Amino acid sequence: MRRAQASDGTAIAYDVFGRAEGSPVVMIQGLGTDSRGWALQRFAFGRRHRCFAIDNRGVGGTAKAPRPFSLEQMADDAIAVLDAEGVGSAHVIGASMGGVIAQMLAVRHPARVRSLVLACTSCRHHEWRRELFAEWAESVSERGMGALAGDGLVWLVGPRLQRRFGLWINLLARILLQGTPDNFVAQVHAILDASDELRFELATIKVPALVITGSQDLLTPLGDAEELAELIPHARLQELRGAAHGLMVEQPNSFNGAVLRFLAEVDAGVADRDAAAGSSAGPVDQTFDQTA
Repeated sequence: MRRAQASDGTAIAYDVFGRAEGSPVVMIQGLGTDSRGWALQRFAFGRRHRCFAIDNRGVGGTAKAPRPFSLEQMADDAIAVLDAEGVGSAHVIGASMGGVIAQMLAVRHPARVRSLVLACTSCRHHEWRRELFAEWAESVSERGMGALAGDGLVWLVGPRLQRRFGLWINLLARILLQGTPDNFVAQVHAILDASDELRFELATIKVPALVITGSQDLLTPLGDAEELAELIPHARLQELRGAAHGLMVEQPNSFNGAVLRFLAEVDAGVADRDAAAGSSAGPVDQTFDQTA
C-alpha cells in the first residue's frame, strides 16, 4: 500500500495496480469497505488502466485516521492521492458511499475528473434510510460488528446469492465485518451529516457519467439511480438484472464489462462527443448476467 498526505496531515492509504501507461482510474468503496472491495475488478481493469483504489478514512490502511470523518474530507483525500501520483485528472468510480464521494469530487474538483461511474448510490437521503443507518450505528455500538451479520447484511447481498451461497461468501460482507465499531459508526455519521444540497449542484457536472445499479438493490433502489441520471446532464443509466447492492462482487463480469466499455468510449472521445451534442439519459439499459 502507498500513502498520500491529506491536507490535515492524515496518511491516506491506497493500492495501485494495472498498466503504467493506462488511463488513470480512481476507485472509491462504500461504508465499512476498503480497497479490497475491488478485488474482482483488479485483473479486468488492470489490463487497460492504471488504478488507484483508496482506503477511506476508518478502513484498511487508513483505519487510524482521526475521527470524526466527513465525506467532503474523503473527496479531498482522493485529490491528495492524485497529487501524490502526479495525475492531473482521472476517471472516478464510486460505489455506495463512495458514489457520493465521487459526486463531491466532480462538483468540487471538476478539472480533476475525466468521467464518473456511480454504482449503487444516491444523491440524497430518504427518511427510511436515515433511520436504517442510525439503527445500524446503534446496534454496532452496543454489540460490535457482529450485529450486522443478520438482518443488516440482507440489505447488501441479493437473494439469489443468499440462496446459493449464504451471506459469508460475499466479499464485501467479509470485509465489512472485519472493521472496528467506532470507525463504522463514524462513517455512518459522515453519511448522515452529508448535505442533500449536493443534488442541486449535479447539473454543473460536464463530464460523461455512467450510473449503474442492480435490479434487486434494496439499499439504493432503482429510483435513486434514475434520479442521478436525470440530474447529471450527460449521464446514462444501466441496470444489472438480478444484482443487489454489492453488484461489483455479485455480478463482476457484467459490472466490469459495462464500466470498461464506458471508459473505453470516454478515452476514445465517443462519450465526450455525445455530451457535446447534448445527449442525455435515455431508457434504462438492462444487462442480464449469465454467471450469477
